[in-house]
Amino acid sequence: MKGVTKRHWVFVFLHCFLVGGLVDSSSPFSRLLSVTSKVGNRAVLPCSWKQRLGELAPSAACHVQWATPADTVFEMDGVDKWEAEEFQGRVEVPEEKLGSGNCSLIINDVQIGDTGRYESFMVVDGERATKTKVFIQSVKLSVFDHKSFQSRGPGEDLVLDLYTRHSVRVVFQDRDSSEWSVLWMREDEDGERLQKHPASERLTMRKLKSSDEGTYKVLDERGLAVSTVQLSVEEKSTTLKLHQVLEKQAPTDDAVKSRGSALLVFSVLVTSFQINHLL
Repeated sequence: MKGVTKRHWVFVFLHCFLVGGLVDSSSPFSRLLSVTSKVGNRAVLPCSWKQRLGELAPSAACHVQWATPADTVFEMDGVDKWEAEEFQGRVEVPEEKLGSGNCSLIINDVQIGDTGRYESFMVVDGERATKTKVFIQSVKLSVFDHKSFQSRGPGEDLVLDLYTRHSVRVVFQDRDSSEWSVLWMREDEDGERLQKHPASERLTMRKLKSSDEGTYKVLDERGLAVSTVQLSVEEKSTTLKLHQVLEKQAPTDDAVKSRGSALLVFSVLVTSFQINHLL
């Protein structure tokens, strides 16, 4: 009888363990959320501590922390804030919303290097005046570069968006070459054809030539691609030009009607003259 009781309790323990594991794994806090963005844009990593902590969180100043597997990214305890060096001036948690439960991390001017996994924590009071760090949410951030194909005619301008102040170089590959050449560096002064917009992250190449056709890449400090532009420089289609010329030379409907009426009157007069002559 004791053996049966022992086996029974072992079964109950395993059952509770498995059920507990399933409940925990199905919890929204254990799921890895995914956020995607493009270089230079703003990314919001969602976080809601009230759903996780309930009444355990402090009613006064909130202590929130965001970290990657390698290091802390951002931490805020009341009025005290700390940011990792590579995120200086780019990260924030909305202080006015934190008290109501919103602990989302906002990353401004996101970079390719920001791609990775982020975890949020709330630091709350524990037993014997100790602090306890409670896991809230895990978020995977994916940052992608910009890609586009553009077509211009000879003599037109090409505007290259740099997207971010972290863009430091533009390289060019001719369509018939496998080599890359440096076209622009951030410290460069404006040239006759290549000019940086004074107030925005844009670069203008003026008076395009057929030799400008190829691939342009905007790179950041790490040499990672911010954007890729494939440029085609082509004359306007000869067929299109011919069509436009024919449209200009083609008679209008009124002109066609007028010519038709004149021809009809002339035919009637000739026929009448011939009839009279025969009579």
